[in-house]
Amino acid sequence: MGLKLRPIRTQPTVQDGEQGVLLSDPLALSRKVLFVPNAYALLLALLDGTRDVGTLKTGFELRTGTPLSSLLLDSVVAQLDEALFLENDRFAQAYSIALQEYRAATSRAPALAGTSYPARPEELDRSLQAYVQNAVAGTEPADQIQGLISPHIDFNRGGHIYAAAWWMARESLRQAELVVILGTDHNDAEGRVTLTRQSYATPWGVVPTEVEVVNQFVEELGEETFRCELHHRTEHSIEMAVVWLHYFLRDPPCPVVPVLCGSFDSFIEQGRNPSEAEHIASTVTLLRRLARSRQAIIVAAADLSHVGPAFGDPVPLDAIARARLANEDQELLSIVAQGRADDFYEQVRREENRRRICGLPPGFIALSALEGVTGTLVGYDQCPAAEHSTSLVSICGMTLKA
Repeated sequence: MGLKLRPIRTQPTVQDGEQGVLLSDPLALSRKVLFVPNAYALLLALLDGTRDVGTLKTGFELRTGTPLSSLLLDSVVAQLDEALFLENDRFAQAYSIALQEYRAATSRAPALAGTSYPARPEELDRSLQAYVQNAVAGTEPADQIQGLISPHIDFNRGGHIYAAAWWMARESLRQAELVVILGTDHNDAEGRVTLTRQSYATPWGVVPTEVEVVNQFVEELGEETFRCELHHRTEHSIEMAVVWLHYFLRDPPCPVVPVLCGSFDSFIEQGRNPSEAEHIASTVTLLRRLARSRQAIIVAAADLSHVGPAFGDPVPLDAIARARLANEDQELLSIVAQGRADDFYEQVRREENRRRICGLPPGFIALSALEGVTGTLVGYDQCPAAEHSTSLVSICGMTLKA
């Protein structure tokens, strides 16, 4: 078996005047960050499991016409191995240990407390209360809400949209027996549905996971649903929703079912509807059955578009591009508001997901499960992802009811 780079996070950057990419571990098995100059970035693409060090050197030189020092190549491979960026026995052992520790813990620790939101309970209370006061003045919560679309961006940029959405659902949440949170799995490119029996902790305590319902998923989907369970440890999408749920439902907190939903890009490339996949269809069926048998609310923790140079687009956004993006987002949200899951997917597929709508998987599954619902948009915004708003992430809040 040759050298293979495992899925890692890459970020374009400039270091000491040289352009390149920063490599980091989205699963936090390693805290190392490596810089690879653009001149050697092709090496990363060649680490596909088909080449050893010798053929890696040959492949690089044939494609670039540039001699590559064996000493330099050995150093690069050693650094990648040390950082656990290669798919090999060292990585497998570290992954296994981390998974055992995650499952043995009393709860899933907050990954972003102290960075994306305050870690101290009192400070978090004040912070979220300020968002609520600024966002919902003069509005009244709605009743009989069956679903909710909430952002998963950090609170500093999206707090007002979170507040508007969760406030509107507050009374329905208080009557709910269960909240299913469908979050985007930013680390899965295969469209998987990933569950965990672990409960999520917040600075206020622990929000329990309804293990009985998780076991129902396992009976239907098999143990495959835990294959990427460790993604829950660092994935922020469900965590951000759990914090807002816990803010409004403190004593006792409502039990949840945390479900990570992987990227639909493979379905888009194949021209397939996700519901053609057995695990997606079974998930939708289970959620429909759950919604009929219990007073459950389904939350899609879903951001919208990711556009601009920060996400690989060649041209920075100007005022005209931002207005065009808003129109395109509103067109898509009008489909979502009509509860048209298949049309939602088809619209994104026709565009080949050029806007990188990472909330497509949880949004599609939520709309598919909540048959006959219509949505009420309670907030929309474009959040800066770079200086001068040349790159943006768009977000929304929407309540869903029959």
